[in-house]
Amino acid sequence: MFLNRRALVAAAAGTLAATAVPRKPHAASLSDLKRLDPPEDLPDGVFTAADGSTHSLSAFKGRGMVVNFWATWCVPCVAEMPSLAALALSLAPDDIAVLPLSSDRGGSATVATWFAAHDITSLPILLDPKGTLARAFGVRGIPTTIIIDTANRQVARLEGTADWDSSAARKLIRDLVAG
Repeated sequence: MFLNRRALVAAAAGTLAATAVPRKPHAASLSDLKRLDPPEDLPDGVFTAADGSTHSLSAFKGRGMVVNFWATWCVPCVAEMPSLAALALSLAPDDIAVLPLSSDRGGSATVATWFAAHDITSLPILLDPKGTLARAFGVRGIPTTIIIDTANRQVARLEGTADWDSSAARKLIRDLVAG
């Protein structure tokens, strides 16, 4: 049987479409934020700072946290990073930390280069390169953002991207963190 180029491309496209794995939908807005009721305890685990020191989330007890799992190679993560940087600036006076935990395996140099190229100056360089903390939180994909209250409990999570640079986002996070 003779197949021309058009028939071959059509057959290949049909095969790919039939075998494609459904993708997890990306969050379209903060309305997709899942509130955890009751709030959940924090899992054990550490992350690494740019200087190589290790830290645990429990060290932040008494502060609200916005923990974002991301990577420089993740297109949706990259799209939301400027809004997370703006969020960090606006929440700093409220003692709410925005902690972007990168899963990049190239280490802090990879993240530092990416931050410099994208003028991200208000976020710390934090790493979870082996995904240990992400697994402990049950993260199914990136980006995933987890809101932690001042009692060190997970109170909400969002799988996918969001625009964090809005008054509605700031109010929502302040309310969730306060408990």
